[in-house]
Amino acid sequence: MSTVISTLTDDGILHIEFNRPEKKNAITVDMYAQASEAFEQANTNPKVRVIIISGRGDSFTAGNDLMDFISHTSDGLNNGVVRFLNAVPNCTKPIIAAVQGHAVGIGTTLLLHCDMVYADTTAKFQLPFVKLALCPEFGSSFLLPRLIGQRHAAALLYTGAAINAETAFQYGLINQVTDDALATAREQAQIIAALPAAAIRLTKDLLTNTDKAQLMSIIEAEGKEFAECMKSPEAKEAMTAFMEKRQPDFSQFD
Repeated sequence: MSTVISTLTDDGILHIEFNRPEKKNAITVDMYAQASEAFEQANTNPKVRVIIISGRGDSFTAGNDLMDFISHTSDGLNNGVVRFLNAVPNCTKPIIAAVQGHAVGIGTTLLLHCDMVYADTTAKFQLPFVKLALCPEFGSSFLLPRLIGQRHAAALLYTGAAINAETAFQYGLINQVTDDALATAREQAQIIAALPAAAIRLTKDLLTNTDKAQLMSIIEAEGKEFAECMKSPEAKEAMTAFMEKRQPDFSQFD
């Protein structure tokens, strides 16, 4: 497995790490496929009791690598992406995220599927989908209002504005602001890993399974809309402006 996704299992804890720090851990389609495999294998591995997900360097992840993503999704979402969108919410093991720096796009929507989230003071959370003429993804239109409330969710999704760790904590998006997010995540993972695995799995199932069918249906629907949005003239203007390092002009579109 390429080192852009690093994995290490120790004392019942699987640590999955985005390992592309020179690109602020921007996620490629290949990274989606590799991360999916790690989650799928963890799901059936009795030695894995809890999962930590983090990013190396100064960012959790800056979101999708746009050039790579566009090149693989011109006719719809790539299979590696779809696989990831199914593997994470269907994981039966607790998932703990450790966040520092940028958590952009899927860097934030991924957190909605984690059981616990810890962030340090450098963390910035952003859902810039509308700025790219795209729609919410990964079930965020369903999960985000349930987690932080309709008003906060609308503000974040409509404006694409970033929030800091303290605001994310106040909203209920994260569990705690800590000096060392990964160390705190490890402490919590060690506690969970020492507890009865069957009871933990059952508890997670009871917490998440009630709305699972609805969630998966929404993820699929969002994915179809997202793929259509990527073909739009507005999205082309947004992506072109991003590559040309200029402000997009949406005034020509209805």
